Parts: sequence; structure tokens; C-alpha cells
Amino acid sequence: MERWCGKVALITGAATGIGKATVSKLLEHGMKVVGCGRRLEALQELESTFGSKGELTIIPCDVSKEDDVISMFSKIKEKYGGVDVCINNAGLSKSSPILSGKSEDWQLVFDVNVMGVLRITREAVASMKSKGAKECHIININSLSGHQVRPPAHSHVYAASKFALTAITQGTRHELFDMQSELNCRVSQISPRLVETPFIGLHLGDERAAAIFSQMKALEPEDVAQTVVYQLGLPAHAQVQDVLISPLQPTTWIVRS
Repeated sequence: MERWCGKVALITGAATGIGKATVSKLLEHGMKVVGCGRRLEALQELESTFGSKGELTIIPCDVSKEDDVISMFSKIKEKYGGVDVCINNAGLSKSSPILSGKSEDWQLVFDVNVMGVLRITREAVASMKSKGAKECHIININSLSGHQVRPPAHSHVYAASKFALTAITQGTRHELFDMQSELNCRVSQISPRLVETPFIGLHLGDERAAAIFSQMKALEPEDVAQTVVYQLGLPAHAQVQDVLISPLQPTTWIVRS
């Protein structure tokens, strides 16, 4: 990781869970971190917690809004010249099944999980090129739901958005391969199952989330953050395309709950 010291990493959805843990890890390794999220108060708390560990810049940004994304990259360019690493972590889910869900819920899931990643990735690559970055890396935080569709019904639209993210990851890699003379950029993905974060409570309700986590040892945000460090730390010629991570304990019982 020594070669990344002083380089600039953008992390979306940085204020909580996996994003927050990744901010901490990359600051420990001397990276300059830009953390973005929708809620200013949560970002300010992030800055208060980790600002003393290194150089952390917070920028409020809703990745589902084009103007927010463009504005954020303009601020990054002004301060740092551009980014070297982009970690697409922002994501959400709505309990809205295919056969009985609400169109506005489906739209929000795709606006954040799909369109948000597309916007951030497009602007990140342009930023890397403009900066003249010698080595860069895009890491998408996906889910095992992006590889297999399982019950219950309320997770199916979320899974559809994560399958789309798998396609976006592979498509970005193919497009960057055609640009190798302009940009040396790796593209990776991390697909965890059941991480103990506020995301689960927001999706299933705090009571049900607490019941799940009390009955088994789920992954921790730091487990995923450490995988980010692993992917970044590999030699520049080596690209880990996807890492699938699950708890050691079986999680199939959750499907029946």
C-alpha cells in the first residue's frame, strides 16, 4: 500500500457501515480521502471521528442527482486535481417486490445503485485522465445478491440492481482496456453477504435486524474494508476482478424468516 500514500481516494456512502470503515482504513495507509454522502450531519460526525487520522475531506452528494455529482468532482479537481481511486459504495434497498411493489421505490433503488454508479464512474475516469494519474483503481461494493436471486420477494429488485452493477463492473473493465494507452486503471468488485451495518436495519427494520445478528456472526464492515486494502495493495499488473465474502455460519435460514 506504500505506493498509494498521498494519493486521493473517493468513497461514496462514506458516513456509515462499509464506507465509514473504508475511510478509516485508507487514512491509516496515508491516503487523502474524500468522503461523500447524502446527510451532512453524518458526514460531519465522520470528520469529527477520523479527521485527526489523516487528510479527510467531506462533500455532501446525492449520487442519484447529476448536478450533485458534477459539483462534487469540480470541488475535488479544485482541491486535488482529481482522484486516483474511486470506491462506489453508496447503495440502498426498498422492501418493494416485483409483483406488488411501488414504481417510485424501484426507481429510487435504480437511481442510486445503478445510475449513481454510472455517474460516479464516468466522472471518476474523466477526473483520473485529467489529473494524469499514473495508476488508478475503481472498486465497486456489490453484494452476493448481484450473483444469485433468492427469496424473500422484497429483495428481488435490489438483486436486479446488483446484477446490473456486476454488468457495469465488467463493462467498465472492457472499456478501460480499450483506453490502456491513456489510463492505467484496474476495476474490481467486492460482493459480501450479510454485513452488520445500519443498512440491514433500514431495509428489514431494527427489530428484525437485531434478531438476525443475535443468532449468528455476520461480517463486519472492517472485513470488507480490509478487502479493499487487499485489492489496492496487489501489484499494479494484478487485478482481482471479484471477491465473494460470506459469514462462516450458514445464512440460508434467513431466507425462510
